[in-house]
Amino acid sequence: MEEGTVAKWFKKVGDQVSEGDILAEIETDKATMEFESFNEGELLHIGIQEGGTAPVDTLLAIIGDKGEDISALLSGGGGAAPQKEVKSSASNTETTTQSETVAMPEGVEVITMPRLSDTMEEGTVAKWNKKVGDTVNEGDILAEIETDKATMEFESFYQGELLHIGLQEGESAPVDSVLAVIGKAGTDKSQVVAALASSSEPTIKQEASSLPDPVPTKTEVVSEVQSIAPVAASVVPTPPVNVNGRIIASPLAKKLAADKGIDLSRVQGTGDGGRIIKRDIDQYQPQVAGTLQAFVPSGTESITEIANSQMRKTIAKRLSASKFSAPHYYLGVEFDMDNAIAFRNQYNSIPDTKISFNDIVVKAAALSLKRHPQVNAKWEEHQITQHHHVHVGVAVAVEDGLVVPVVKFTDEQTLPQIGASVKDYAVRARDKKLKAEEMDGSTFTISNLGMFGIQEFTSIINQPNGAILSVGAIVQKPVVKEGAIVIGNTMKLTLACDHRVVDGATGAQFLQTLREFVENPLTMVL
Repeated sequence: MEEGTVAKWFKKVGDQVSEGDILAEIETDKATMEFESFNEGELLHIGIQEGGTAPVDTLLAIIGDKGEDISALLSGGGGAAPQKEVKSSASNTETTTQSETVAMPEGVEVITMPRLSDTMEEGTVAKWNKKVGDTVNEGDILAEIETDKATMEFESFYQGELLHIGLQEGESAPVDSVLAVIGKAGTDKSQVVAALASSSEPTIKQEASSLPDPVPTKTEVVSEVQSIAPVAASVVPTPPVNVNGRIIASPLAKKLAADKGIDLSRVQGTGDGGRIIKRDIDQYQPQVAGTLQAFVPSGTESITEIANSQMRKTIAKRLSASKFSAPHYYLGVEFDMDNAIAFRNQYNSIPDTKISFNDIVVKAAALSLKRHPQVNAKWEEHQITQHHHVHVGVAVAVEDGLVVPVVKFTDEQTLPQIGASVKDYAVRARDKKLKAEEMDGSTFTISNLGMFGIQEFTSIINQPNGAILSVGAIVQKPVVKEGAIVIGNTMKLTLACDHRVVDGATGAQFLQTLREFVENPLTMVL
């Protein structure tokens, strides 16, 4: 979406607006969406009339207290948001418009959406641990931020009062967008809002010694931007609907319901006319499992639309880029696992020691990569970079997709150390407690679906790695040994290689070395 058209206004100037009320219907490039208010007060100004079209971030409406002077906010003329320019110096930062200067109050710090991983482009506020007006100490956890890889705690590096929250729970924004504002207790919050509204670059940490002219108290500038979220949850024939047959719910409520897997038809709305709003989703208590069938008669078509999480968006983006930019080819092998089974049984007989077959494969791969740095490499525009350190990424399935925590210097670790690291990462990955640095820097990746009974599969390369190893289940079957058919144990593995980095013969030689270690695991500990 680059611009929007106001299809219909549900409020007129002078009307009282409550949080969650539908202000207008906005026609985007894909659909006509209900636009809800996140503020309450009187509708003081409408910037775009019905049928009018304007770019994203154009002034749409102003909500504030009855009788407030909003001339300063309209000084750009014509109901459009004025052009702004941020000027900064070593001592202070001022926000300048064509006709006014609005500076941040003294001692104010603007907190922006942090980049919590190397691939993160935007984040979602999963939870706020503080609310406006709360005292914040340095080191306090302000919020939980959902990135493309995990949900991480975000701590404050400042202390003072939380003056402003830029993103509500469930909302997403690009890295460096305004997340919160912290300052001295008693700071005029309306000045903070006005300064942010007048700045075209709110990501600058702002501190000014001079205060602006008085601005309206509690006034909120509403712009045609992030509130429009075309997300719907499961729709069934019986929820409260409008004349168009749609569930009566705010866009934010729909998004939160989709994220939490809540069926909107089973939520009792407390907004105007029974409309479902954010509060209803937050307070929803699931009913007894199985009652959903009562809402879906036999023979009725039904779907569930699930909003793409930041993790799912990034998985789609990165794997699509990998698949269509790196020329993949695949090398399949089958290993004899009899010795590995005997080795593991003997190893696990040691008190307080337990290793898995995955640990054996990870260790064997790490030692093989030390011998074949051509596989432990990545493609870059002007060169191929071969790593002489081995950092093996181990793919872990989580609720929203998968993450790849990295076992650093894998070849230098013992089998129990590898096992402990992988188990710890897997537990914390599913709890979304992994740190960004624990998922960065892999030089090679292993994906194991053997525990699910998958015997053979191929994986998409986890760029910038040059290869990925897919590990299947150990299968008992008839094999030929020394000219006789006996019952043996085998495991299939597939190496996916980027042909720009790893030639076929190079990949085959790596697998030969890997076979030597896996089929003779004692060589890994001698």
